[in-house]
Amino acid sequence: MIIGPYIKKLIQKALKEDIGSGDITTNTILRKARKGKFVMLAREKSVISGLGIAKAVFEAIDMEVRFKPLVNDGMNVARDKAIAYVEGRCWPVLAAERTALNFLCWLSGISSLTDCFVRAVEGTRAQIMDTRKTLPAFRRLQKYAVRMGGGVNHRMGLYDQILIKDNHIALTMTKSTNIKNKKDALKSVLEAAKERAGKGKKIEVEVNSLSMLKIVLEYNPDIIMLDNMSIGNMAQAVKIRDAYRVKVGNLGFKALLEASGRVNIDNVRNIAATGVDRISIGALTHSAPSIDISLEVR
Repeated sequence: MIIGPYIKKLIQKALKEDIGSGDITTNTILRKARKGKFVMLAREKSVISGLGIAKAVFEAIDMEVRFKPLVNDGMNVARDKAIAYVEGRCWPVLAAERTALNFLCWLSGISSLTDCFVRAVEGTRAQIMDTRKTLPAFRRLQKYAVRMGGGVNHRMGLYDQILIKDNHIALTMTKSTNIKNKKDALKSVLEAAKERAGKGKKIEVEVNSLSMLKIVLEYNPDIIMLDNMSIGNMAQAVKIRDAYRVKVGNLGFKALLEASGRVNIDNVRNIAATGVDRISIGALTHSAPSIDISLEVR
C-alpha cells in the first residue's frame, strides 16, 4: 500500500493522541540509547493487512527503526506465526507499538472477515463487496483491507458512481413535479440519471420489489441493487433479468444484480447460489473484530 500524505497525517494524529507529551514509563525505566530486537506475532489464524502502515508508524518516530515484514499483506497466516521483525532504539519502538498494532490488528480483522465471506461463496459467480459503512476518515484503509481479504470495493464515495435509492425516488414525488406514484418517479430519476451521468460514471438503482426490477431493466443501468429481498425473490430476480437479456439480446446489455441487506456468514452461500453477480456487506468494515497481534522482545 502506498503511504501518501493523507495516511501520514492519520498516523501523526494517532501518535499524538497516544504519546502526547511523551512515554513517561519507557523514559523513566530505559536509557535513551538502549537498543532491542522485537518480533510481531499473529496470535490467531488470520489474513494480514496493514504491514506498510505499521512500518510507517515506527518510522514516523524514528527513521532508524528497522521494520522487516516476514509475510505480505493478503497472506493467510497460522496462529503464533511471526509476521515481522522490529529492531532499533527501544524508546521509539515502545512509543509506536500500540499505534502500529492498532492499525495492524484492525485492518487484519477486516481482511480476515472478508476472506471468510469470499471462501463461503467459492464456486459461484458472486463477488463479495464492501459499502460506505466505514469509520469516518479511514475509508481508504478499510477498503484496502477488504481488497487484501479477496473482496472488491464498491464506490469510494458519493462522487464516483450514481446510486439511486428510495429517498431519491420518494423526493421526486412532489406537487411541483406532478409525479404522484412510485412507478413514474422511478422512471423520472432513471431518465435524469441517463441524461446527466458524467462520462464513465456507472449507474446503479436500488429496488425492493420484482415489479420495480422490471421497470428498471428497460433502462439498462449498470447495476441493480436488490435491497432486503428474500432469497426466493432474489432467485426470481435473476430469472427475470436473464430472460430480459435474451429478449433484448446481449449487445450493450449490462444490468448486474447486487444483493444487499441482512447478509451474514450463515446465509451468504444461499444468496450467492441464487445467481446474483455481487453481494455488498456493510459488516466487512463496521463489524469486523480485530485480530490479536502482539509485539514481543526477541
